[in-house]
Amino acid sequence: MNYDNVISMKLGIVILFLLFAVFAGDIVAGGSASAKEIPFTQDDRDRLLRLEEGQKAINQRIDDVNKSVNQRIDDLRGDVQGLRDLIYVVIGGIFVLIGFVIWDRRTALAPAIKKNRELEEKEERVERALREYAKKEPGMAEVLKEAGLL
Repeated sequence: MNYDNVISMKLGIVILFLLFAVFAGDIVAGGSASAKEIPFTQDDRDRLLRLEEGQKAINQRIDDVNKSVNQRIDDLRGDVQGLRDLIYVVIGGIFVLIGFVIWDRRTALAPAIKKNRELEEKEERVERALREYAKKEPGMAEVLKEAGLL
């Protein structure tokens, strides 16, 4: 809304207030409306018509401003909905990324875990073989005792 519209609207309100004050003052000063005749000329009628037209124009401007504001509010609602959708997409992307990291870690560790199991099994077989050999060879049994394997 521009300042000219605001000034016009305020000017119309002030004029209406002044007219009301003048007419109300005449009525109060005279005691009642029937006690004193109020002359009503063609000029007064023309002024009232112009005031009504001005009031209609002001009301039309107010309606136009309301429509404009409502349109802007609707546009902002659409923008907010778009941002909400974007947030949902970002949150979904974060969950997908977390899932990918977990999957990648499991697939990367699987070969290392398999190799570790194989080495542990091989170590157990070697220890068993050395113990069996130490039963036949007393020198080997002594070496294994010192190493803490028997």
